[in-house]
Amino acid sequence: MLRARVTRVDRSAYDALAEGSGLLRVAAPRPTANAHDAPTVGDCVDVIEGPLGWGTVGVLPRTSLLVRGTASGRSAAQPLAANIDTVLVCAGLSSQLPLRRIERLLTLAWECGATPVVVLTKADLCDDLDDAVRQVLPHAPGVDVVTVSAASRDLASLEPYVGPGVTLVLLGASGAGKSTVVNGLAGSQVMATGNARQVDGKGRHTTTHRELITLPSGAVIIDTPGLRGVALNGGGEEGLAKAFADVEELATACRFADCSHQTEPGCAITASVEAGDLGQDRVDSWRKLQREMAFQARRTDLRLRAEAKVRGRSLSKQQRTEGHRP
Repeated sequence: MLRARVTRVDRSAYDALAEGSGLLRVAAPRPTANAHDAPTVGDCVDVIEGPLGWGTVGVLPRTSLLVRGTASGRSAAQPLAANIDTVLVCAGLSSQLPLRRIERLLTLAWECGATPVVVLTKADLCDDLDDAVRQVLPHAPGVDVVTVSAASRDLASLEPYVGPGVTLVLLGASGAGKSTVVNGLAGSQVMATGNARQVDGKGRHTTTHRELITLPSGAVIIDTPGLRGVALNGGGEEGLAKAFADVEELATACRFADCSHQTEPGCAITASVEAGDLGQDRVDSWRKLQREMAFQARRTDLRLRAEAKVRGRSLSKQQRTEGHRP
């Protein structure tokens, strides 16, 4: 039996890197009711070689798990990466800054237990980097905001985050420059890249899978496909509280504990908006994400109850069948 780390997951198998044995192709385990139990990129697994090749013995306990909800009608969440230390939330400076998307991705990052960093890419295309950082800071309380230009090989601001043994994952839309950053840190073309459309700055999906790559510094980094629909996972209240720490702190100063922050007297959030200290758009974003997570939590609860009902029926049928056996 060998211990290995998952570097890439496909539909029926995954790649895992085992010390002393190199890269192994391992058959994926049979699906279970909980999709979170399946190996994902970054997982540490025990594998064993059998007559048909390598198979999975078990997934080791995780230190962190980055999960997003599904934007489709299904209620099952999608694990993106495991055992990560730092989430690099990437946004390109070639077009208008996606502040709402940054807030959403920071909520995901905080919820998984990793430390987020906002990385503003394509700095060579921006005339005023200081102003760009100032725009982002109010939407990323307690988070480092750095600028890079992979095209001109200016990645010095990422050096503090790519030390030996650190695992990072990049999140962002297509065209945000994630794969270009990976190639710059790796010192070679390890991920395919493409040009963003000039009309809107959006890119095509040059990365079509999640893959773990070892960097010369000894860190490992996970590139992900561009996330167009970024649904939150139900139960992410802690992540939302950290991503909107400024709004949450104001809420504790309201006169009424059940303040809805609409028309109640003594609302600290309303007062801050009226004073110009807090943007109404940020409050609206906070409320929207609260509603979305509540919806996801309700939908997940309904799915779990439906699955338990099906299991109960199956068990009852099995018991009746066994009871009629001679």
